[in-house]
Parts: sequence; C-alpha cells; structure tokens
Amino acid sequence: MTLQTTTEREEIPSSGVLCEKSVIFAAGELQKLIAILLERRYAVIGPTPREGAIVYDAVQSAQDLPLGWTDEQAPGRYRLKRHEGATFFAYSIGAQSWKRYLHPAEIRLWSAQREGTSFRILNNEETKAPPLAFLGVRACELSAIAIQDRVFLQDRYRDPIYESRRSRIFVVAVQCTRAAATCFCASMQTGPAVSAGADLILTELLDARGHRFLARAGSQNGEDVLAELKTIPATEAEVEEAESRVQHAASQQSRSIDKNTIRGILYQNFEHPRWAQVASRCLTCANCTMVCPTCFCTTVEDASDVTGDHAERWRRWDSCFSQNFSYIHGGSVRASAKARYRQWMTHKLAAWIDQFGSSGCVGCGRCITWCPAGIDITEEARALQQGADHGNS
Repeated sequence: MTLQTTTEREEIPSSGVLCEKSVIFAAGELQKLIAILLERRYAVIGPTPREGAIVYDAVQSAQDLPLGWTDEQAPGRYRLKRHEGATFFAYSIGAQSWKRYLHPAEIRLWSAQREGTSFRILNNEETKAPPLAFLGVRACELSAIAIQDRVFLQDRYRDPIYESRRSRIFVVAVQCTRAAATCFCASMQTGPAVSAGADLILTELLDARGHRFLARAGSQNGEDVLAELKTIPATEAEVEEAESRVQHAASQQSRSIDKNTIRGILYQNFEHPRWAQVASRCLTCANCTMVCPTCFCTTVEDASDVTGDHAERWRRWDSCFSQNFSYIHGGSVRASAKARYRQWMTHKLAAWIDQFGSSGCVGCGRCITWCPAGIDITEEARALQQGADHGNS
C-alpha cells in the first residue's frame, strides 16, 4: 500500500526515527474520514453530546462529535462536563453500547396480511439495514462485539438479523487515553489497548506538536480508507507516546475483578448472605442489562390489529431481572430480587464461560454507572471473594 504523505510536517511537526506501521494525520482530517465513509454509502454512527450525555448516533461531520467534552462517572452517577483540552475523544464510553445497532432493542420478525381466506407473509424490511461505520469504538466495546459474534454467529443457530448487520460494518476504533472511575477493563484483559477487531485504530494526541491522530489499519478496507487521507509516517517517539497514554489509562483504573477465581467463587457461594444484602438495594429495574454491551436476552410478542386482518411478530430486549422472563407453568422460577441478581451476576461471570468459552463481562463499567442504586459488580465480587477467603482461613 502506498500512503499519501505530506512532504513537510507543517501542522504536525515532529522529528525522530520513523515507524513504518503507523501514520499520523492532523485532526482536521477527521472531517475527511467521515466524508470518505459517507461517500462509500456507510451511515456513520459516532459519539455526540445530547441531553447531558454522550450517545452513539448518526453523525454527518466532525462538528457533531464531542469536541471539548468529557464525562465523569461513579456508581449511580454520570455527568458531562467541559474538558480543558480541545479533543474529540476525551470521554471514556458512551451511555449506550453499539449493541443497539447490531442487536436492536426491538425489531419486527415478520408481518402477515389477510387476503380472503388466507394470510400472506410480507417481506421483512427490518433486515435490510444500511451498512454502518462505527466511529469511536473502544477496546472493551470491540471485545463485547466479539462476544456477541460468538453468541449469534458461532453456535448451532445463527441470527440472520445480527449477521446481516454485522457483515456490513466498518469499525474505527479509538484507544482510551483516560479511564472513568467505573472502568475495570484492564482486569478483564479487554482494554484499554485495541489489539484486533477494527478496520482503523486511532489514538488521539494533543501536545505542543499539535492536535493529531496516530493511525494504523486493521484490515484491507481500513488500508484503503487510510490511503485517501493526508498522512505522514509516525515516528517511534509518537508511537511510544501513544502507548504511554494508553498505559496511563490502564493505571488509572482502581476497580477490578479477579477473572481467574470469580467463576469458582460464584459457584461455591450460591447461598452466601451477600446475595440478600445486595437484593435489599436492587430495584430489579434491568438498567444493568439494558446498558450492558453483551447481554442478549429477548422476548417475542405477537400483535394484531383490531380487525384481525394484519398481524406482526416483534422481538424485543428482555432481562433476567424481569419476573416474567423466567415464568414457566406454575410461575416464575426466580421470584425474588435475590434470585434474579444472583442469576445475572453468576451467568455473566461464571456460566457464560461454560456456555461460550469466555466471560460475559468486558469491564466497561456501564452497569455500575447506570444502576440507580449505585450497585457495583466489582464490589459484590470482592465481597464474595473476601467471604470465601475468610471461610477458608
């Protein structure tokens, strides 16, 4: 691949030994990147500030991105505030996950129209979604997408809706250079560095040498797009600076889960008193499962109009925190908040490994931030661990 390069480093001066695998482009080229993706008929989805939060939605230009904004997160608390550095990606993660575009919250599976004495099944237009370009995907979110790939595409049954959407996305990942107080991806080995799963991998840099991005391609499509940008080879110093900033984001994380021991601890402490304690706070509102980038539970509902001439079947997100979700003949098998919280956490951190070969948690911290009661999954894991240690002493 031949990259378009500048002969001088005017906007982004640097010096040193060049690194062939990575390139640098000025922050102004981010607008061109979006334009290139739009020209390729992608609907570009990226972070944008709206109603006091960073959300993922359609963007048409770099002006839609959260330039100069950052977020402040804590258990049960989220605040958007101005950032002293004029950067695009100073926030940690958005309030929503990319799951809403690959595994929609609600989708029509089919519809039927009465014609005389029979019904005609109508085409399902919902599966014909436009190709999407995700801009600003973080390492933990890439891991979450990979986990949903395993669930929906790599088992006995494949989800055609997920497959249709997943096969046509272009991913621009951005490495984290800061962590929120609720992040714990480092302990789950899912971030903050991006290692795979993206077409382009960016690291935002802002210092005395200017505002710029270190970039490298992760696929042939990524190379083709990168070749259309005005780039220059990165120096070793710039690569090291980017790596240092990502490592700093990892060092900022104070929360963690011991992924090597938590599975056994959960299975061995099914009747631990901690479950009742957390249940006394849990509202069973399902916020944690709605914001989780890997939770995939759904329900199916049939509906018809008042004439009985038109019928539809819809699939909608559901949650193990819903009492009806575990309803079978005779009632719900998880009637209490204690049983439902225990089911969620045990499945996420233990049974998921048995089913799919990996943890169902990527350490994004959304379940902590968006829990109205401020319940912290890392704190609950630590309490069970300490209880197990005390019992063995």
